[in-house]
Amino acid sequence: MRRFFFLQNSPVDCFVKPKELTELGTGRSQFVRAGVQRVQPFVHGYRECNTPVQVKGGSLAQLSGVSPLSTGYYLTQKAARNQLRCPSPLSGKSKRKGGTHVKLTRHNGRAGKNGVYNPKHNDRSFDIANSEHIDEERAKLNLYWDCYNGFRNFKNPEKENELSATFEDVEQLFYRQRYHDFVTGQNERNVKNRHPERNKETGDLLKSKKTCPEETVYQIGTLDNHVPPELLIEIVTEFMEIANERFGSHVHILNWALHLDESTPHIHERHVFDCENQYGEIAPQQEKALEALGFELPEPEKPVGRKNNRKMTFDSACRVLLFDVAKKHGLQLEEEPEYGGRAYLEKQDYILFKQKEQLAAQEQKLEELTMKIEDVEALVDEVADIAYDKAVEVVADTVKLETHKEDIKLVEQSKAWVLSPERKASKKEVEYAVKRLDGVIARITNAMKSTIQKIQTTLMKPEVKKAGTEQIKKKAKSSIIEQLSRKKKEMAEREVSRTIPAKSKKQDMEL
Repeated sequence: MRRFFFLQNSPVDCFVKPKELTELGTGRSQFVRAGVQRVQPFVHGYRECNTPVQVKGGSLAQLSGVSPLSTGYYLTQKAARNQLRCPSPLSGKSKRKGGTHVKLTRHNGRAGKNGVYNPKHNDRSFDIANSEHIDEERAKLNLYWDCYNGFRNFKNPEKENELSATFEDVEQLFYRQRYHDFVTGQNERNVKNRHPERNKETGDLLKSKKTCPEETVYQIGTLDNHVPPELLIEIVTEFMEIANERFGSHVHILNWALHLDESTPHIHERHVFDCENQYGEIAPQQEKALEALGFELPEPEKPVGRKNNRKMTFDSACRVLLFDVAKKHGLQLEEEPEYGGRAYLEKQDYILFKQKEQLAAQEQKLEELTMKIEDVEALVDEVADIAYDKAVEVVADTVKLETHKEDIKLVEQSKAWVLSPERKASKKEVEYAVKRLDGVIARITNAMKSTIQKIQTTLMKPEVKKAGTEQIKKKAKSSIIEQLSRKKKEMAEREVSRTIPAKSKKQDMEL
């Protein structure tokens, strides 16, 4: 088995042979160090961070922040040997051609159902005695690194000097130093725009899904089929070195942890994307940072969205780099999709294609219908104008009919009274009266025609028509909006009822 020794401030030559080492001291605190040149301290966003950071029980370590392998802690020779000695199902198997194929995974995420991911899980800065899935004895073999202290061991209450700060403290310090100017400037702009309630502190950036560090989990193999932990860390740290050389100007590795105390060896790594904003301040913003690095959209002709963003291109590039490193170390990887192989994949692809086709047709129909009623104001204006004209006609006809009936009825009653046998008038007088009443009926009929015309003219006056039309608009608009909302709700409920609940997993954790 290859022997690993972690060096002070050596971003590249982190793995050296024992003969190249110079041993210092004796006994339990024997340290191992190689004679390598110190790297230039990293320049942070607002000041040159060359201030030494005191590590309890150890020497002063330069504030690095660049390399995921720059250490501020020395590990004893014994610890360096023992930390990575963990039984592996593949330890005795060939990694070369013809050996066992293994699965390499790289999952990303920022938050789950309980909010943003907490780095306390990674550096075990909690009481692991209450965690059934963590082996307390093997936890002492875990390895931790952060951008300020470098490598360090498991936290032991009896050996306080073995851990100077938690990952949570490290991230808070990094955010305070690097994004102080951005937060201060943004708060000033909020006050100027009369929105002081939007003011934040750097700690709030760590709580937001958009600005908190992204966490990546690396694993090679499964519970029954995984590589030795020393090979895992060699591959992942080599990948991180390459990624840092290419993307380190805008992607900063904050900390990582090798976990040997759970079922399968794996590494948790946390990083943050940032770049200069329009005000000249360094701010945590993923998409802009990746744009500054030259990453293109998967579909440049389409707008940025959840399914079309530079992070997708970045993750694809990282996957290629990681697989290349693993293959260079002789691993044969499972590159075909899971869940039943290619035949199953082709079947599922066809099912997904048909579902997407149906969904696209439904979305197209919905879009067409929405466009027809999207401009509710114009639709109501047109409908209300026509509705008012029709209403005037109906009102005029109704007035005509009802008024005519009542007037004619009164005259007919008078006519019947004159013709009744009880009347003592002469025949000549009766005939005269009836003739006069018939004339009244004729005049009433002619007068009604004139009255109807006057009513229509009055109702069609601009000021009267406007008031009436506005009332129609108000009623029609509320009715249309209500109908639209109800239909959309019904469609959404039908869509939910057709959806089969997927197996729960961490949000955005698949590469």
